[in-house]
Amino acid sequence: MRYPNLFKPLQLNQLTLRNRIVSTAHAEVYAEPGGLPGERYIRYYEEKAKGGVGLAICGGSSPVSMDSPQGWWKSVNLTTDKVIDPLSRLAEAMHRHGAKIMIQATHMGRRNAYHGEHWPHLVTPSGVREPVHRGNAKIIEVEDIKRIIKDFAAAAIRVKSAGMDGIEISAAHQQLVDQFWSPRTNFRTDEWGGSFENRLRFGIEVLKSVREAVGRDFCVGLRMCGDEFHENGIDHEHAKEIAQAMEATGLIDYISVVGSGADTHNTLVNCMPPMALPPEPFVHLAGGIKSVVKLPVMHAQSIRDAGQAERLLANGMIDLVGMTRAQIADPHMVIKIRDGREDEIKQCVGANYCIDRQYNGLDVLCVQNAATSREETMPHVIEKSRGPKRKVVVVGAGPAGLEAARVARSRGHDVVLFEKNTEVGGQIMIAAKAPQREQMAGIVRWFDMETKRLGVDRRLGVAADEKMIMAEKPDIVVLATGGHSYTEEVPGWGVAEGLAVSAWDILTGKVEPKQNVLIYDGISTHAGSGVADFVASRGSKVEIVTPDVKVADDVGGTTFPIFYRRLYAQGAVLTPNYWLDRVYEEDGKKIAVLRNEYTEELEERAVDQVVIENGTRPNDELYWKLKNESVNRGQIDVNKLFASEAQPCLTEELGNGRFLLFRVGDCISMHNIHGAIYDALRLVKDF
Repeated sequence: MRYPNLFKPLQLNQLTLRNRIVSTAHAEVYAEPGGLPGERYIRYYEEKAKGGVGLAICGGSSPVSMDSPQGWWKSVNLTTDKVIDPLSRLAEAMHRHGAKIMIQATHMGRRNAYHGEHWPHLVTPSGVREPVHRGNAKIIEVEDIKRIIKDFAAAAIRVKSAGMDGIEISAAHQQLVDQFWSPRTNFRTDEWGGSFENRLRFGIEVLKSVREAVGRDFCVGLRMCGDEFHENGIDHEHAKEIAQAMEATGLIDYISVVGSGADTHNTLVNCMPPMALPPEPFVHLAGGIKSVVKLPVMHAQSIRDAGQAERLLANGMIDLVGMTRAQIADPHMVIKIRDGREDEIKQCVGANYCIDRQYNGLDVLCVQNAATSREETMPHVIEKSRGPKRKVVVVGAGPAGLEAARVARSRGHDVVLFEKNTEVGGQIMIAAKAPQREQMAGIVRWFDMETKRLGVDRRLGVAADEKMIMAEKPDIVVLATGGHSYTEEVPGWGVAEGLAVSAWDILTGKVEPKQNVLIYDGISTHAGSGVADFVASRGSKVEIVTPDVKVADDVGGTTFPIFYRRLYAQGAVLTPNYWLDRVYEEDGKKIAVLRNEYTEELEERAVDQVVIENGTRPNDELYWKLKNESVNRGQIDVNKLFASEAQPCLTEELGNGRFLLFRVGDCISMHNIHGAIYDALRLVKDF
């Protein structure tokens, strides 16, 4: 076996794990009202069990107390006995496929928002506000401390009663236990603060109450931070002392180590390292703790492939390897590794679409796998069609077209894929040219390999027209022709006259950046900040202007800090709240006229170059040429589509010039990568 350490069983208390791969705790944002796991939740984890995972730890930050609200991120509610039955069904589903299942329990303390469910007064050791969640909290009283310790025990009893395999207590990411540990947040002078022993007291009492509740034979783990990366917080040496003290209690069966505090926007990005950070950036922290304890040590931060995981296990740095986002991208990753099918793994690229959605209170989705968390309606494994074999023509090999071709071919149809460029990938390949965004190309690599492996008839460098399409005698035509840079929205920008250029012009190398550049970002997604970084990294002076309340306003919480780090470090000027009205030329300079969103006052910038990023407009010329010739006039039954059901027109008699016409992705209207792939999957899965 290529990966003997990865597939070596491990004993945790009474649990025997079939391998060392873990799906670690994360907030899924799937729980139903009341914080109860429903069918979607169960199917999401069951897919990982089918895919071979050894251990899954669900319910990231599941609250044990009512004053630790779970509503906005829909975590599992461990405060009620109502959770026992759905957790029992989850445990049964996981065990049916040979996987073990635990849940993470916590009290968030100040790391929350008071305005919402129950409107509680949050609690924290010394009343210090948390910046990220604006968590204003009272100084916790001794009576609160004792109540919450009992709540941990009650939650643990519920977990065990449900037939779960264990419970993990969270003392990471500045939740209540490590708020007591950290000198950054604990200034108390009573028995719960001050000395090292006193600051550890709350956590130890929690573990005592949990262990008394579940007994010696139930698995209890501890998740902790290996370094908060704050001068006044827990550093690595301090963390090692804490780990040794926790081990010495004899109350826990493993330690899960993560890097970085999470109470500021800048440290939050470290917790779920995006593609801009190097692989496994904090494994040294887990290794440091492993060097001073005998308990098994788990680590999960940007470990995405089997080679990485095997090396870390073989070197003895860790005992269990968390590959959580890797399994969000491909829940069947483990069996593909086991069976020597690694080329078929849809590898996580670190786009952090999943976790960025969670920080907006939205359900966790994968940027490149539209089936993840939609297991009730969307297949991870495409089954062969039981209907007639069709001739399917797909035009455009961006993410929507590639997914349409992949799924149609997997269904058993003959598929021709036209792409006007000589490479596949569409806009993803433009996005991947921005600094720190290169790994986006990994999405395309997988589609490239899969469409080749499946035998799609790929015709690259061919700009298909209606005659070429009809010459194929198609039964179904899927247009995925994408969009073009939308620089014509405001005529005064003067792109046609050469007064401004598009972000695409810069990223593709069609136009070289000049010395003094103003970048206007009309949509505040990754694209504008990406081109600003691209230009600044080449030595240009950059100002990025947006009408939104901040630059990169629509970029998620674990991603925009990367842009900010880089742009500020390169001397870029970030200017929110301004529209670009027009551009004119004077004395060899481009004059950008900016209008304040709130005062309507005008300002001017004299620069060498104006770059426009304003999203896309559909490339829909082919659609309008083919629409009236198609049986369905290009129409989709949205009620059936949104219900994940087959299009009624698929039952029509096709062939002999009769064909169905569909559009997916940006050639309808601008969506993102996930939206394009989901468009294709939910339509084509029923061809």
